[in-house]
Amino acid sequence: MKNASMLIAQVTDIHLGFQPDDPAELNRKRFDDVIASLLAIDPRPDILLATGDLTEHGTVASYRVFKKICDALPFPVLPALGNHDNRANFRTVFPDVPDVDGFVQYAHDAGPVRVVVLDTLEEDHHGGSFDATRAAWLDATLLVSDKPTIVVVHHPPIETGNGWMTEDLDAPWVQRLETVIRRHRHVIRIVAGHLHRAIVTSWAGTTLAVCPSTGPQVAIDFREIDPESPDGRDMIVAEHPGYALHYWTGRDLLTHFASGGEHPVLARYNARMQPTVRHILAERIGTNWGHG
Repeated sequence: MKNASMLIAQVTDIHLGFQPDDPAELNRKRFDDVIASLLAIDPRPDILLATGDLTEHGTVASYRVFKKICDALPFPVLPALGNHDNRANFRTVFPDVPDVDGFVQYAHDAGPVRVVVLDTLEEDHHGGSFDATRAAWLDATLLVSDKPTIVVVHHPPIETGNGWMTEDLDAPWVQRLETVIRRHRHVIRIVAGHLHRAIVTSWAGTTLAVCPSTGPQVAIDFREIDPESPDGRDMIVAEHPGYALHYWTGRDLLTHFASGGEHPVLARYNARMQPTVRHILAERIGTNWGHG
């Protein structure tokens, strides 16, 4: 089982209930488009990570909508909480999701890999939080097994260059999380949300991948931002709803980013494309080079 491949899908920043009285809510439509794309993948994902900001206002009604969608899926969903979520209301609808010391944190054995979900929520606070209690739990949990492990957070503990959506690397919670992660070399990936963009970087001796949002994306802008001087820059843009696919090959974890919705197809595998496929596969196994 250790070398078996698997496919782990990720969605984030769904923000259900942004338009609570609108049955045609844009965020619900965008989420539905991503779910349709995931269901069309063959083979389908083995599990789905939902990495926070599941709802816009943390209401029980919004969590019930999210749960109804999840219950209809043919694969398990592992939820995490973000800064727009509410622990008490989440627990009302998801009483079976583990709770440790008042935080939504748990480990899930996914066969060839292990998934550890963290709670970086500090309610009524936009940025991340990770206190000593949560850090001690993470350290102890990572000591249980040296299986390749994916750590799930909502808030990426990184600087992004995008002045209004970034973290302070000197923040105590960032340094606390980094200290724990560096102690455990079997953490092969940290996956996150919150930033509404696809971002990949190295961090704490491993790789950190930020998933784009199923909701609208954050505009890229590397200029400094002045909180006292609105300058008319773009902030939120209606790019396609995004998701991530983390593919465990049996040796390595590869992260792909994709988008939901309709996309024009420019080529299909038919007789016209067959020579190209034959050439590429033959080259890969060396038959075109005369050495078997």
